Amino acid sequence: MPDRVAVLSDIHGVLPALEAVLAEPDVAAADLIVLTGDLAAGPQPVEVLDRLAALGDRACWIGGNADRELVQARAGAASPIEVSNWAAGQLRDDQVARLAALPPSVTLPVTGLGDVLFCHATPRDDEEVVLVDSRLDRWAEVFAGLPPEVGTVVCGHTHMPFTRLADRRLVVNPGSVGMPYGGAGAWWALLGPGVQLRRTRFDVDAACARIASESAFPDAAAWADEYVRSRHSDVDALTVFAPRDGR
Repeated sequence: MPDRVAVLSDIHGVLPALEAVLAEPDVAAADLIVLTGDLAAGPQPVEVLDRLAALGDRACWIGGNADRELVQARAGAASPIEVSNWAAGQLRDDQVARLAALPPSVTLPVTGLGDVLFCHATPRDDEEVVLVDSRLDRWAEVFAGLPPEVGTVVCGHTHMPFTRLADRRLVVNPGSVGMPYGGAGAWWALLGPGVQLRRTRFDVDAACARIASESAFPDAAAWADEYVRSRHSDVDALTVFAPRDGR
């Protein structure tokens, strides 16, 4: 059973943010790094996947909707998101195959928390929306069928960090490493024996300049300016996402 688990979600192909988090002492010392999806759909997809692959058995990979969409785009089903179509064309065949094989969820015991289910959006769907203020019957709906021994659920997808109780289950969203809503920096979580929401600050100006110069994505500079600088607040994001949680 791992004592400390670092959770990184929604990296979205942003290498400087990923490198900053991996350099954190608590991440370097963690027994396990769980990656809860949406790893590569962004301006540096090949580089991010290679850096994650270098973690070897220290990393547990879980698939997200954007990872699935990269695989589909590579097979000819275009995504409505420009950077995803571009990223799909950059990936090597072995990287596409790895994304295609990712599990939708993993349940692991963590010291102090017991059985923890890790997923991208919800345990049953990789793009379903639940939010910090979703009503309790919505949480009951998305958690229907979970084994009673799962007392903690870790999910990403909405790029906003939070923890809350939902009918005796602890819900944790680590936020986004590469596309944060609500504040610049790389957001992640540390589990065991409790839960810590963490933010790694890095030189955003330098990161945006690096992405603009190193990425071949035609709109890399504008993409980095919008997302790495976190131009969208949590209020903006909650307003957009709210209709999708069934309220």
